Amino acid sequence: MTRRFYKYVLSALLFCSSATVFAQGADDPSLMTYDLATTAMVASEAYARDKGWNVTILITDQHNNPVMLRRIDGAGARTFAFATSKALVVTQTGLTSAEYGNRVEAGDIEAVEGGVTFAGGVPVYRNGQLIGAVATSGVRAAQDEEVSLAGAETIGSSSN
Repeated sequence: MTRRFYKYVLSALLFCSSATVFAQGADDPSLMTYDLATTAMVASEAYARDKGWNVTILITDQHNNPVMLRRIDGAGARTFAFATSKALVVTQTGLTSAEYGNRVEAGDIEAVEGGVTFAGGVPVYRNGQLIGAVATSGVRAAQDEEVSLAGAETIGSSSN
């Protein structure tokens, strides 16, 4: 009897928590669609391959949820972690990861926990609204940013 009671309680808690998660998502849905991410990814990957750069490219929505990821053969093992950290600062601040780094260094803004301060992550704006980020890692920071911009600019703007 006690076991059955605990099962019911656990089931009710799981149901309530999942209902809360779905309700939150309904109020503020992802603005980076799969189709937009695909368009940006194709452009970013083509740019990187044309340059011969082995990189990891991450596209997230405005909440920093991954929408698409590509790791080109030969990209370093830590490139995913760096791309993730770049996307984090972009979605938290709306700035490129390079601009974020400059502002943190100048003391204009506070650091984002888990973020990085070098180039390679860019925001994607459509109609003045942040819809997500494109972040790249694997080559020099400025080159990472070139790859990200190649994708972001096919679906929106990298500035508000």
